[in-house]
Parts: sequence; C-alpha cells; structure tokens
Amino acid sequence: MIEMSFKGDFETSKWLQRVKDEKLRSVLSSAGSRGLAALQKATPVGTGKTADSWDYKTVHTQRGIKIVWYNTNINNGVPIAIILQYGHGTRQGGYVQGQDYINPAMKPIFNEIDEMVRKALE
Repeated sequence: MIEMSFKGDFETSKWLQRVKDEKLRSVLSSAGSRGLAALQKATPVGTGKTADSWDYKTVHTQRGIKIVWYNTNINNGVPIAIILQYGHGTRQGGYVQGQDYINPAMKPIFNEIDEMVRKALE
C-alpha cells in the first residue's frame, strides 16, 4: 500500500492563481477601454460633457475581478447619464423621455468579455 500526504502551502497554486488573475486583469482592462469608448460614442450629445465624463476601473472583490463603468457628470446631485437613459420630469411638470443608449452600446462589449474570459481561462 502506498500512502501520500501533503502539508503546507504550495507555491505553485499561488503562482497559477496570480497568472490567471493577471490574464483576467489584462482582458478586463482591454474590455474596459473598449466599453469606455462605446459609452462615449453612444451618449447623446448636448454639450458633450456627459460623453466626456465616462470612466472605468477594475476592482478586486471577494469573488474576483470586475469592471465598473461610471459617469462623473452630476448636476445638482442628479447623475446626468442616468436621466438621459431613463428620462426625467421637468420643472414645468412635463416629462422628457429617456433614450436607451447604454444597453445597446455595452451588449457587444459584454459578449466580447464573455468570449475573452473563456479563452483566457483555457
């Protein structure tokens, strides 16, 4: 009978995890840039301030790495990108219909991320 036991922390496992994390970070950073460009291009233009106010970051969480896209154009506490997307009431009691520009712009990016992450983890 042969018996084997292992004790301790294996450096190989840590190294493989770091390699996988670096691949994912690279994939997500690339996708983040493309998503940023897609959002800037798709944002309805008045002054151009909202389109120019998009940015993204990659964030480590307990579950892994994620991309967060955000817009910093806030006027009197109101996130302009959100009211362009979903609409808003006016001071005179009217309503301005929103325009779904975020979802169509990001759908191809999400599909690319899915495919790139699959390939990176193979």
